[in-house]
Amino acid sequence: MYRTVKETATLTGVTVRTLHYYDKIGLLHPAYTAENGYRYYGDKEISTLQQILFFRELDFSLQEISSLITNPDFDQEQALNRHIQLLKMKKERLEKLICLAIETKKGARKMDFKPFDNKNIEQAKEDYAQEARERWGGTDAYQESTRKTSQYAAEDWEKITAEANEIYAQFAALTGQEPGCPKAQAAVKAWQQHISRHYYQCSKEILAGLGQMYTADERFTQNIDKVKSGLADFMSRAIAIYCKEKR
Repeated sequence: MYRTVKETATLTGVTVRTLHYYDKIGLLHPAYTAENGYRYYGDKEISTLQQILFFRELDFSLQEISSLITNPDFDQEQALNRHIQLLKMKKERLEKLICLAIETKKGARKMDFKPFDNKNIEQAKEDYAQEARERWGGTDAYQESTRKTSQYAAEDWEKITAEANEIYAQFAALTGQEPGCPKAQAAVKAWQQHISRHYYQCSKEILAGLGQMYTADERFTQNIDKVKSGLADFMSRAIAIYCKEKR
């Protein structure tokens, strides 16, 4: 089942503007975009959005969330277990506050402020945040990416996205040629420089790993192939040649 942006916003409570922004920064793309420009979201995208909202409840930045949920090692079930644990803690605190409010309304004058104490929840959130970063995003590249992207404004993301789309277009125009041809290799170099300039220092080793991920992880494959069918495979092969020859 596919839903329009408006239907998705109504279902999830997330504004249309927010969905457009998530698409723009690459956090959550629609399943596909129709010829008339309408975006459509499927069950997979709705599930990803739910994960994003859970992490937002824990005060993760959008850039951190993107790095975590796109990591091939990301364990959704494990993440949900921790979300459930924290939500239960919040529920217990709210129930105590409700009981205190009811007793106070009835005339009780209990000088009890323990239900207002939020330290245990905040500590649990911080512990989980640290665990998630170490498990799914603790690399130097991740930390550098978080540091850089946390300073970007919407205008910066627009420029970065436009630059990325231009490089994608260069690759797409070459898919009928050999991935080792000079133009394809030049596009790989431009892609490496793009990542290093805007996210983290992209070494040959990191670039080689990314190239493998573009075809090994269907999430990357689907997103890249939205530009042109088979593009992820072409980029992956071009990157493999580049990294082998330039090391």
